[in-house]
Amino acid sequence: MTGLGDVDASVPNVARMYDYYLGGYHNFAADREAAEQILAIFPDTPAAARTNRRFLQRAVQHLDRAGVRQFLDIGTGLPTQGNVHEMTDGRVVYVDNDPVAVAQARSLVDGLDRVSVACRDLRDPEALLADPDVAGHLDFGEPVAILMVSILHFVPDEADPGGIIARLRDATVPGSHLVVSHLTLDGVPAAPAAAGQQVYRRSSAPIVPRTRAEIAALFDGYDLLDPGLVWLGDWRPDDGEEQVSHGYGAVGVRPGR
Repeated sequence: MTGLGDVDASVPNVARMYDYYLGGYHNFAADREAAEQILAIFPDTPAAARTNRRFLQRAVQHLDRAGVRQFLDIGTGLPTQGNVHEMTDGRVVYVDNDPVAVAQARSLVDGLDRVSVACRDLRDPEALLADPDVAGHLDFGEPVAILMVSILHFVPDEADPGGIIARLRDATVPGSHLVVSHLTLDGVPAAPAAAGQQVYRRSSAPIVPRTRAEIAALFDGYDLLDPGLVWLGDWRPDDGEEQVSHGYGAVGVRPGR
């Protein structure tokens, strides 16, 4: 994740690198250079990024059909095709702490009363929940779907990602959901894994891949919907969809409603 404040175009930014993987144009030379270094190590990264994006879209569409009307998308990154508010007619709040991503998101949703954008950091859940663009837009007395797609692997262990999720979980009522996709190096040989992590150490946010067991532990307090925690391409895939997964994904529901 990035910090708030002035944009330093000389430092590769993880949101803009992801935009580059998806074929976007909201990136700088430093972002493209770092992204190309990753592509030299993992050439299938663009396909994996698309798989991740489709996982988000399928999860939101499923929840929308199930009657969920509120979505809190944390770490939304730069706007691209198939955004959350295009997958549902419910209320949506986008949250990011990158000022470029926030400005782009606000421009994208200008005039849409059901969509709001907050500039906050996931690592400070109290401030995030209290932000008027969040608290004033969502009714936490009703179920909320919290989306953390490709963001938690930028949260180091010392920042206590499990504790962050627990605080957000406790702010919601039973019947609320958690959607997570998370990078893993399960099955990846040591040399390319180390090389990829080295590239991200020079970016705005070092990457913290986790094992399947470590990712499963983040769903404490939630019951997982079928098919559970699986490779992203295996979560209720569409027929004929490309299957290139660099991480795991799941959708959990807070029981009791």
